[in-house]
Amino acid sequence: MSKEEQVISQTDRIERSIVINAPRERVWRAIADAEEFGTWFGVNLQGLRRFEPGQKARGNITHPGYEHVVFEAVIDRVEPPTLLSYLWHPYAVEQNVDYSKEEPTLVTFTLAEAPGNGTLLTVVESGFDKVPPQRREEAFRMNSRGWEAQLQNIVRHLHG
Repeated sequence: MSKEEQVISQTDRIERSIVINAPRERVWRAIADAEEFGTWFGVNLQGLRRFEPGQKARGNITHPGYEHVVFEAVIDRVEPPTLLSYLWHPYAVEQNVDYSKEEPTLVTFTLAEAPGNGTLLTVVESGFDKVPPQRREEAFRMNSRGWEAQLQNIVRHLHG
């Protein structure tokens, strides 16, 4: 891989992993059940039972200071109990901005068995190189920190 290709790959995708001391089926339910996902992710998805490919998931963010932000994603793939992915607009937090014309990023959750009846959860968000240049760096930086926090949120949810 050339140095230029390395730079592109480092700015186009965020990848975070964590081993969770819970069976894969339990972690899968926390990700694939829409209401439960909303609980740990911080979005009101009440009334939406589970994610289905092609479905739009939409609800207000519940994290203090971001209640004005609407989470909106289109479910891409659901492959129980190993993969769930969706498309969304990263760090789309400005109230008067129409993000619908932008190319979305792809968020993919994958689950694998880990030692001791644990689960390796990996989240990858890719496609940042297609985000408009004026938003790209901040969206990448904020979502990079955001995925670290979300992995801790799901652990707290599962162990709380």
